[in-house]
Amino acid sequence: MQTTNIMIVGVGGQGSLLASKILGHLLMNKGCDVKVSEVHGMSQRGGSVVTYVRFGDKVYSPIITEGEADIIVSFELLEAARWLPYLKKGGRIVTNTQRIDPMPVITGDAVYPEEIEKKLQEKGVSLDATDCLALAEEAGTSKAVNIVLLGRLSKYFDFSKEDWVASLKACVPEKFLESNLKAFELGAEK
Repeated sequence: MQTTNIMIVGVGGQGSLLASKILGHLLMNKGCDVKVSEVHGMSQRGGSVVTYVRFGDKVYSPIITEGEADIIVSFELLEAARWLPYLKKGGRIVTNTQRIDPMPVITGDAVYPEEIEKKLQEKGVSLDATDCLALAEEAGTSKAVNIVLLGRLSKYFDFSKEDWVASLKACVPEKFLESNLKAFELGAEK
């Protein structure tokens, strides 16, 4: 199995680290060599957060360099655009369409870019853009955007729903499991 590179990008506090933990658990259970590297940035202040997940028969480094990512999973549209140089030609972006204004936009020093989805598609990106926040709220909690995104991501792998559910059960605290399972289901079905 050749090495596959996934970047999970977002804003601090959105649950990207839990998403990478669940994905890593799934891949290890399927017999892959997995390397995960977390880069927090200013995560506790709403800054950009990125996690690299690399897997295959043998993976030597957790780092993904520009032009190497097979898939970028993005919690926010602007983050998808920010990390675009890391996507390889023919790669895919799975993104939440939610807009979270960064500090320069909030303070009026910058303007949030318009038509990000259209611009990504014009660059030839295979784009899976969904309002994951609305689906998370339908599942019962706005905090399950990360799990909805994993549901979307699951469509691009040959792993069974049972494999994904087993990893969710192993990584998500029991009191949040029911809503997270529903969030995953909604993301996978959309």
